[in-house]
Amino acid sequence: MQSAMFLALQHSQMERSDSNCQSHEEKKGKMKKTLIKDWKSRLSYFLQNSSGSPKAKDNKKGQQKAIRPSPEEAQLWSEAFDELLANKYGLAAFRAFLKSEFCEENIDFWLACEDFKKTKSPQKLTSKAKKIYSDFIEKEAPKEINIDFQTKNSIAQNLQEATHACFSAAQKRVYSLMENNAYPRFLESEFYQELCKKPQISRDPQGT
Repeated sequence: MQSAMFLALQHSQMERSDSNCQSHEEKKGKMKKTLIKDWKSRLSYFLQNSSGSPKAKDNKKGQQKAIRPSPEEAQLWSEAFDELLANKYGLAAFRAFLKSEFCEENIDFWLACEDFKKTKSPQKLTSKAKKIYSDFIEKEAPKEINIDFQTKNSIAQNLQEATHACFSAAQKRVYSLMENNAYPRFLESEFYQELCKKPQISRDPQGT
């Protein structure tokens, strides 16, 4: 009698445990779907403002629409950080990832520097240099980046006669930070893993 009661109790506990496991897996699945959905909404926003420069907002009609990469193309991003940054969709995805980690100032600064280096007019070069300094370099800037005092001081001294190399040291520092820290985490993210998955081909039964 006691043995039967023990077995019944053990069976009940096992059923409860299975139920808890299923509930945990369901919650985990829902969280994953929510995370990927949030990623996609962020990505959609960044694709609309993909280059990060003022010209991007003024010339949206002339931009080429970014197309979701194939799994093979997405897998190339893991070979080199430059491969990721050179791809419009990849860059937007990386920006969305940094946004989710509250450190998008690094990629925004890097993009601002890329735009700065393409500027030809000396007057525009100086005004852009001051804008980048106030946005990213000076103390308590709205998007202050993490660089050493010596580099900050050097930039401040060169603002009045800005050259294309004005932010080179800071840009290299930020690039290295992203490549060694954020980039590996991006490659391990749920969203990137989803992009690398090959779509499953469903085999529908042939009609007779």
